[in-house]
Amino acid sequence: MAESHAGTEVPGDAHGAKGAFPPFDSSSFASQLVWLVIAFGLLYILMSKIALPRIAGILSERSAKIAADLAAAQKAKADSDEAVASYQTALIKARAKAQSIAAETRAAVTAETDTTRKSLEADLSAKLAAAEAKILATKQAALGNVNGIAVDATNAIVEQLLGKAPEPQTVQSAVDAAMAK
Repeated sequence: MAESHAGTEVPGDAHGAKGAFPPFDSSSFASQLVWLVIAFGLLYILMSKIALPRIAGILSERSAKIAADLAAAQKAKADSDEAVASYQTALIKARAKAQSIAAETRAAVTAETDTTRKSLEADLSAKLAAAEAKILATKQAALGNVNGIAVDATNAIVEQLLGKAPEPQTVQSAVDAAMAK
């Protein structure tokens, strides 16, 4: 670069020629157009033979993978729906079985309780009948003893009052007549 005395640059001295920007130079338009057609043709051939088939292959692989993924998702959804339905069916069956087991258990416990209650009632009835029979026997024995005690007491009282013992048959008939009232 050539400099002037003031330190400024002198135009045109550095590259050796004055002129326009080379792509805008009208003298090289024809060669530039030829090279543009050649470059565009080569680029078109490269794109159509190499790049675009690869891109088309990638896009078809992607669409096939997406379709396969969608099919797998639909199958998984169908499987999960089937599993839910199976679960619901099993749950309904389990509830029904639990209710039937509960009803059977309730019936068995009720039957056992009724049997036990009836057995206890029968035992109590038998014990009550035995106790009533014992009470009746004791009452009869007591009444039998009352007659003898009454005869003995009457004998003792008459002997005390009269000073002599009365006839046993007379005392017995008097006690029987008094008890009959």
